[in-house]
Amino acid sequence: MALCTAVGPLYWREGSIADWGRENTVYAVLSFAVYLGIVVALVRLGSGAWSWRRALARARERWRPHLAQTAAWRGARRALDLTRRVSAVVGRILRRGTDRWWKLLLIFIIGWLWIPTTLVTAFGADIRSQIREFSWAWNQWTGIQQPYIGFFSFVPMDIYPTAHYLWPEDPTYLTDQHNIVLTVCYGAVASVSRYLTGSNDAGYMTLSALQYLFAAFCCAATADRFLNLGFMRRYTGEAAGRRGPARGEWLLPQSPRRRSRPLPTITDQEPIAPAGGLARFLILLFFMTCPLAVFATISLTKSPLFAFAFVWWFGVWYELHATRGRLQRDGLPVRLSRRSLAAFVAASCVMLVSAKYAWYILAAQIVLALVADRRRWRTYATALLLPTVIIHGGVSLLIGTGAIIAGDPIESRGIQLQQIARVAKLNPDGIPESAREKLEPIFNLDQTAEAYDQDDADPVKSSGIQSKKVSYKWRTVTAEDMEQFNAAWLEIVVANPVIALDAFLAKCYGYFDVTAPPYTSMDYYVDSTYVQDQTTWIKDWCHEWRDDVAQFARDWGAVPVLGWFTHGNLYVSLTLLVGAAEVVLRRWRTLMWHMPLLLLMGVMVTAPANNFERHMLPVAFVFGFLCLTFIRDRAATAARGPGVKVEA
Repeated sequence: MALCTAVGPLYWREGSIADWGRENTVYAVLSFAVYLGIVVALVRLGSGAWSWRRALARARERWRPHLAQTAAWRGARRALDLTRRVSAVVGRILRRGTDRWWKLLLIFIIGWLWIPTTLVTAFGADIRSQIREFSWAWNQWTGIQQPYIGFFSFVPMDIYPTAHYLWPEDPTYLTDQHNIVLTVCYGAVASVSRYLTGSNDAGYMTLSALQYLFAAFCCAATADRFLNLGFMRRYTGEAAGRRGPARGEWLLPQSPRRRSRPLPTITDQEPIAPAGGLARFLILLFFMTCPLAVFATISLTKSPLFAFAFVWWFGVWYELHATRGRLQRDGLPVRLSRRSLAAFVAASCVMLVSAKYAWYILAAQIVLALVADRRRWRTYATALLLPTVIIHGGVSLLIGTGAIIAGDPIESRGIQLQQIARVAKLNPDGIPESAREKLEPIFNLDQTAEAYDQDDADPVKSSGIQSKKVSYKWRTVTAEDMEQFNAAWLEIVVANPVIALDAFLAKCYGYFDVTAPPYTSMDYYVDSTYVQDQTTWIKDWCHEWRDDVAQFARDWGAVPVLGWFTHGNLYVSLTLLVGAAEVVLRRWRTLMWHMPLLLLMGVMVTAPANNFERHMLPVAFVFGFLCLTFIRDRAATAARGPGVKVEA
């Protein structure tokens, strides 16, 4: 992280790490000291070695004899007492107003209501391509003959593009470039919209409204799990922290079906207390005001849908984490409730259909879960393995039968593309002749050099409209040609290590440098030309307001320090620091269910663009819940004896 912060100024002026100077050394040392200091502070806080309440009490006792007789001290005491009383009242109101999931749902729906009613929708080029794909496929299904068109023609698969060697012999127009399920859903809604209204606008509005409601539901369900520990009621019939008549027993309504089963008992671990007013206020404040969350509610760019499903999924993981080893029956962990299991399955399914990389995350998490909590293997097999096999396996089957076209594997090679392109631009003579021969059927290296943009690999792989530079020879490249790609890339990197390192850092440093402005922020989709100029009636609804809202977000994001809170890389960096503290504190089981956050950072690094904010949404959305978990783990460490509750 210190390295990314230090090299940022170099790449802002399109320099090289070879230009490293005294300024960069100062940035590296200072940022390393700050990051290390944060980790040390978190470790001390998490271990119970330091408490701000104890520190404040010691300071008060130290200075009280010197200040007790002054008027300023008496005034400060009165102000402090008033503040404490007001805070207590506000805290009680917040707790009462957010103590059930349906209350939280109303807060999210009402608090976000202005977004779909005034901004209506937000999108970029992706959904237009998905709708175009579905339209061509629909024509094919309804009997309109559409053979693959000639060499110089242009079809939807040429926009990304998808190499022609991946196309089946029988013409088909649906691809898995964007997840096929989402493409069909978006395309079908748009088709109905065109049939009923003559344009896609009603479809855009409907899809954004549904996503807004889904976002409110996911955030409310997860907030209830973290803030209120609402899942405890499904196991015990009572809120978390409340005990039955006998010590160690939790109340459980005895239905006829469960009459013979013993009550669940709590172990020697401390029960978890619901969150206090401050935690509730800060989490709701983030979701209600941060442009990342606000604009994501209606943004039809697949990543927001994945992010809100991930929030829901992350909440169920917390339920599993909180009940493991704490709530037991006959010495075994209580099984996940049916409602929570259904939520776990549904969240996994939405993640899988919204982002292709979700199956990597689920597959890795299955292994980690079985290692850390193997007694609940049926839960993980049902909620993680089964959806992955059905959805990912089904898509693979469709690709294998030629019903849809596979996504081009060039998409996952953004780092390699950037390294080849940067060398082609800055040192074309440094490309070994053998590597040039291997790449000749794949790339036009002259066009590759011209297309190079240090922040974005899309131009190098010829993404875009028909009038693009043909860097990637997607029309003529073959599978056999692509087998030579890795060997050619390795030769180029070995021959040009500094340029290759520059290409790598320039492509991903922004995700871990809090001072770096986003390459593409979420406000881009709010007032993009696709929304403001290329819609039928949406462009005339609150047109200037949409511009003003997006510009306000940009202006806020440009403010030093205060603007960092609107950018995803702040939450990515802080999440890494919290994870580092958890490693030092050896909270291995907590780290297990936080591991998807690290995997998502790997997705960011391999994504086509640098500091692309929509890829950081899942990490940003769960950061507040991550902090709450850290504080609760600290409370469990610091508490003495069973039954001690520390309010977070």
